[in-house]
Amino acid sequence: MAESPPVHVEILSNAQNIQIGEQNNCVVNGNQYISSNDRATLIQLLQPILDASHTRDRETSPPNSACFPGTRTDVIRAIVAWADSTLLWNTHVLWLYGYVGCGKSAIALAVALKFEERNRLVGSFFFFRNTGDRSRMTRFATTLACQLAAAIPEAAPFIEKAVKAEPGLLKSNLVAQLRRLVYEPFKAAAKRGRLLKTSLLKGPFLIVIDGLDECEDRQDVQAFIDDMLHFFKRNPLVPLRFFITSRVEQHIQGLLENDQVRLTNLVNHCSRKDIDTFMCTYFEAEKLRNPVVKAYIREHGDWPTKENKDLLVDHISGSFIFASALFKYIVDPTNKRSTPMERLPHTLNMSPGLDTLYKQTLSRSQDLPHSSIIISTLALLFEPLPIIGIAELLRIETFEVVRVLVNLQAIIHIPGTDDIPVTICHTSLRDFLTTESRSGCFFAPPSLHLYLADCCHNLKEEQRTGTFAASTKIRLPLSSSTRCSLFPHSRKIPGSSPLL
Repeated sequence: MAESPPVHVEILSNAQNIQIGEQNNCVVNGNQYISSNDRATLIQLLQPILDASHTRDRETSPPNSACFPGTRTDVIRAIVAWADSTLLWNTHVLWLYGYVGCGKSAIALAVALKFEERNRLVGSFFFFRNTGDRSRMTRFATTLACQLAAAIPEAAPFIEKAVKAEPGLLKSNLVAQLRRLVYEPFKAAAKRGRLLKTSLLKGPFLIVIDGLDECEDRQDVQAFIDDMLHFFKRNPLVPLRFFITSRVEQHIQGLLENDQVRLTNLVNHCSRKDIDTFMCTYFEAEKLRNPVVKAYIREHGDWPTKENKDLLVDHISGSFIFASALFKYIVDPTNKRSTPMERLPHTLNMSPGLDTLYKQTLSRSQDLPHSSIIISTLALLFEPLPIIGIAELLRIETFEVVRVLVNLQAIIHIPGTDDIPVTICHTSLRDFLTTESRSGCFFAPPSLHLYLADCCHNLKEEQRTGTFAASTKIRLPLSSSTRCSLFPHSRKIPGSSPLL
């Protein structure tokens, strides 16, 4: 997994500018920093989530979204201009909202990278449902605090002081942690020379929060928004901005539709030109790679025709996740029953809501042994498991898991090795699988919740030192207490699971 931004160690080249304080803090040119040893201790105390920021490995820690080169330039430029503004009447918060798959996470990543390059990114947090602590608020404040200490060393002593002064702070409520570990340390550091100069000459600093709707702790989400707006109301001159993305959810919308927040509907920035650029580039690459497509073009002329491509771009209607999923379906190398040329016309009948595509893709493994339980396990796990972990949990052979998943690469990330977690491309697939009215025969029924709990219990009871099952949790909606942890092992448990 990718780690959060590295903790920078200050290089102290001028001994005359260094003073060592009572707590091993260093003062360099009038700016106070904590020592590298104290920083390591601070990281241990804060226990940040290492794969929550924009620097994570997106292959193993979704969402794996990035803006395609040359696309989304207008909306990114507008967000950067807002964040750069030092006008007194400028809002401190921008909320970018939109429907599933319109590119919010990709834009959040692009903005975070731009401000990281400018050395004005305080931190970032990318929520993602059913990924353990990344779908909760439990370690949100401490993760941001750790990133703040790394990005702005001047803030680290204030964070350290807060932790030492209040032993119960790390167990206290979210609002208290955000105030004492993030807002107040940043505010204190911002009054000092380097940060004050940076903010005056270059502009405010930025925190990026993506997928706030993916967080399961709705009350804490509301508390975070309410307290954040209250902080900025009391501190209108603090050089800090929050860029937040999410779908439109009532508990978020009700608080962010506020005079203190700039609202941006991404639907208004979904350019047909961007989708056309995306599809043209990928089709050109496929024509160079695929021998079947090459042979077709030699005999029939260019593919797809401009007419078919225009129809496809119009049908996609601005949804990048739909565009990506359709392209993967069209060129799927594992589908030997039809050619890309035959599959393309079928996509024009698929609903842009993705349900038709999900059903079409899942049907390819529908008749295989254990297909239902394997797919449902992906939807119900609190944290993702690798292929070998799924096999051990369900007591089936690893090759049987691979056999089912290999047909689903248009909608599921299949890692290159058996010990890297299998993740879904987008949380809309989990919503689909857990909503019977949408998924029909692919629905994960309540009986599977109980069955997975039993599998987890049996594995935990055995405590086999040779098994693999990754350290994770199974989320069981029937009861918040019905969760069990699996222990890390390395050898497969023999046996097979019954088909439900």
